[in-house]
Amino acid sequence: MFFYLSKILWFFADPANLLLIALIAAAVLAWTKWLKAAKIVLTTTVVIAVLVSVLPIGQFLFSTLENRFPQVKKLPPNITGIIVLGGVVDQFVTDDRKQMVINGAVERLTEFARLSFFYPKAKLVFSGGSGVIGKQSLKEADVIDPLLVTLGLNPKRILFENQARNTAENATLTKKLIKPTLDQRWIIITSAFHMPRAMGAFRQAGWNAIAYPVDYHTKSQQRLRLGFSLQSGLGALSTSIHEWIGLTFYWLSGRTNALYPKP
Repeated sequence: MFFYLSKILWFFADPANLLLIALIAAAVLAWTKWLKAAKIVLTTTVVIAVLVSVLPIGQFLFSTLENRFPQVKKLPPNITGIIVLGGVVDQFVTDDRKQMVINGAVERLTEFARLSFFYPKAKLVFSGGSGVIGKQSLKEADVIDPLLVTLGLNPKRILFENQARNTAENATLTKKLIKPTLDQRWIIITSAFHMPRAMGAFRQAGWNAIAYPVDYHTKSQQRLRLGFSLQSGLGALSTSIHEWIGLTFYWLSGRTNALYPKP
């Protein structure tokens, strides 16, 4: 139930959808006797769009998330295993086109491969199902093998968890598969902006986890700049709000050990 509620909530909370809904409302009102209301809604929408385009609101929120867990400069010599979270491959287009379709988070797998060579005895886990409502027949973990082989990995060495639909399930379902103990140390690889929620979920599930953030989009000392791009401003804002809402509801539902997990 939580999975479906979260998807429905995000549909209405997504800034892009909110702007579209506001524009539709303004257009409808313009053809009624509520012309003044239409002008108010339209003007408010335009002002918000300009502010999002010009002010570095999204940049600030995004860089704050990315900098929460620092980059790992030195890893311990003994690691039990390495877990990489899905969100790298679009399994549906991949299956349709019969060609690997990768999104912008491929650093999750390139670092996964690099660390697997650094820790040749470590257990390797890929956790990724399908986070799309109504499309649960095809899982990301089921189509990822060719990409792993390209990166020099042997899929037979990797344990695949293919039922997780969100971050909380990445943590709990992988735990059922692995049955880790607190004296074991596991590296968790995911995008830097997503790391606070991932670490909170894995800690809550009982993992002794080491954060290994990748897939950066901002500089470590990000200088906030004014701009004029609705696409980039809205993109950063949307991703950030998605994570902040996720953190809030994970905390309220007991799926994370802190509202804003820290190192």
